[in-house]
Amino acid sequence: MDVDRAHGVLFGLACGDALGRPVEFASASEISAEYGRLDEMVGHGTWNQPVGTITDDTEQALCIARSLVEHQTFDPADVAERFVTWYDSGPFDIGGMTRRSLTRLKRGDAWDEAGQHVWENSPEGQNAGNGSVMRCPPLAIPYATEWDRLAEVSRQSSQITHADPRCAEGCAVLNLTVAGLLADADVPLQDALDYVGANAPGELVTALEPLTRGDLPSTLETSGYVVHSLQTALHDALIADSAEEAIVTAVNRGGDTDTIGAIAGAVAGARFGASQLPDRWLAAIDETEELELLAEQLVSV
Repeated sequence: MDVDRAHGVLFGLACGDALGRPVEFASASEISAEYGRLDEMVGHGTWNQPVGTITDDTEQALCIARSLVEHQTFDPADVAERFVTWYDSGPFDIGGMTRRSLTRLKRGDAWDEAGQHVWENSPEGQNAGNGSVMRCPPLAIPYATEWDRLAEVSRQSSQITHADPRCAEGCAVLNLTVAGLLADADVPLQDALDYVGANAPGELVTALEPLTRGDLPSTLETSGYVVHSLQTALHDALIADSAEEAIVTAVNRGGDTDTIGAIAGAVAGARFGASQLPDRWLAAIDETEELELLAEQLVSV
């Protein structure tokens, strides 16, 4: 495996997250009015945090990566426990379904029960957020060549907090796409969709299939709905000419900027490699050193 690309997955995710954090929930026009085209790490803004601050996207991805390295396999119960410890640390940003699921885990639900219960009790429109797809890309590194296992662990990692099939299969499609990019596949998204086949909810396939043909959807949405986030992030990451362009384009669309930026960043990082990400971005992120070490260790899990 190309180690530069493996690093790119984690670095790209963190860069997209940190670039998008100050403008989360702002519209494209609001971002444009304040920054022109936002392509530098800035401080304050949404959540009022210093330059280069990561959010729940990268923090939960770190939980998954650390667990994989420590256990040399995917252990969903251990990952769930790490999520709870992280939740107890009082993060400034956390999604609604994640918070409700982690609250249930704290009360004693098993790792595969909490998210299921929250999903079953959430109305349509509030039951398929992007909170599990944003954190799952570390799994694509150790399982890059074991697609059955990669699809399975991707679904399980979603199940902890996001049990909706659109989320679980979304994680599988995203990680199989990243794995394809790490292996230099010609049509990684098409391969991923072919692989999950009939398992994938129709809504997800309808949103992603046009991207495999290079067709631009009439509008790219930037809400926290998992199908929107995947469609927009994959579009931007797969057609850009550079990793920086992919992330900047995704973030400047507005909306759920940190998460769409993180997903686009992980995919673009796998496509172009960490060496193609701007040094000025990586220098602003405190976690870069740990991300680098984890990426190296994940390659040998």
